[in-house]
Amino acid sequence: MESKNSYKVFWTETAERDLEEIIDYIALDSIDAALKILLKLKTKAESLNHFPKRGRVVPELRENDIFSYRELIINPWRIIYRISSEKVFVLAVLDGRRDLSSILLERLVR
Repeated sequence: MESKNSYKVFWTETAERDLEEIIDYIALDSIDAALKILLKLKTKAESLNHFPKRGRVVPELRENDIFSYRELIINPWRIIYRISSEKVFVLAVLDGRRDLSSILLERLVR
């Protein structure tokens, strides 16, 4: 069992850029909604410091025998991350309504 607060969560530049693009887009309609989504996504990602293995293995990558990337679903977004030692690296925040196979393979497996 994972111990509480045993993992440190780090955001990659790519994930930060993804998040910024999402929030900027939502803010075009509503700044309040954008701030709520920002808080929701950041809080969910930061909660990985407690139980990082709770997210599922990314299905599109599992189909290609890649099991080291996990995701949390915050509908309609997917927070893609990887666990390494006592660290969690948030790698991407993607729109779950899009076909993600090619995006994930390009971004995460190079």
